[in-house]
Amino acid sequence: MATEAELIIDRRRLKRRLTFWRVAAILLFIGGLLALAASFGGFDLSKRQDHIARIRITGLITGDQPTLDLLDDIAKAGHVKGLIVRIDSPGGTTAGSEAIYEAIRKIAKDKPVAAVMDTVAASGGYITAIAADHIVARGNTITGSIGVIFQWAEVSKLLETIGVQMQEIKSGDLKAEPSPFKPLSDKAREVSNQMVQDSFAWFTGLVAERRKLPIDKVKVLSDGRVYTGRQAVAEKLIDELGGEDKAVDWIKKEKKLPADIAVKDWAVPPEDSGLLGLGLKITSGALKAMGLPDLAQQAQLQKLDGLVSVWHPSLQ
Repeated sequence: MATEAELIIDRRRLKRRLTFWRVAAILLFIGGLLALAASFGGFDLSKRQDHIARIRITGLITGDQPTLDLLDDIAKAGHVKGLIVRIDSPGGTTAGSEAIYEAIRKIAKDKPVAAVMDTVAASGGYITAIAADHIVARGNTITGSIGVIFQWAEVSKLLETIGVQMQEIKSGDLKAEPSPFKPLSDKAREVSNQMVQDSFAWFTGLVAERRKLPIDKVKVLSDGRVYTGRQAVAEKLIDELGGEDKAVDWIKKEKKLPADIAVKDWAVPPEDSGLLGLGLKITSGALKAMGLPDLAQQAQLQKLDGLVSVWHPSLQ
């Protein structure tokens, strides 16, 4: 028969177990509430008031679904009276830039949209900018690089040197062409160039339409070169020099908004990470809000494939 001391110890152990699971349940509950709140713009009640939204398009542009969903939310948000698009990007995939462009134009049907170029807004970053109805850049912002590129490595001589021979059976002579495993044929070069020129015609046509420039003028500007903000405003590729304050002033004037209207950041919610291996989900942002470190981290590798509109000094 257990002694009184042993019974006391057992009760204390049981109490500790119950306390652990109660704390765990509370954390999961709070995390769920924070995750739910994040999907509705978080606990920032000021977003339930009229404001100008601000989003940031940075790094390589791929037209990722979370960003498109964010833009769609802004388009539907009645309290958003205008949009600032802050761009710091050398570009990305041509199709991804097209998707972002179309999502911003959807917003611009009902709300004034202004783009603010930061350090770089070139190629696909410029496609994003011309989706706005007013573009502001710093004097030393890098922009332009109007063009499309299709690249691949050709390693046939290296394979020959090390004694490797690639074999293939394919349904047509242009399947999987151009290939890194053999020199480019004239026919493959021709069809690849046709594809690039088709996308290039779309890009230059977009610039001519959005910037109200003659297509012949755009063709002169579209040899792939980059421009400073000062050069870009002289060529009418952007509207004025300055920072976000200029863009905000333009939106207020366009929409006749009050002088004290706030600018609020809108951002893609953080990705989910697994908690305790229980198959339950809690956002990284929720864990940080609770003062806890992330319990799981996922590395993402962004891959550019196909036609790209991206600027980098090594590509010039």
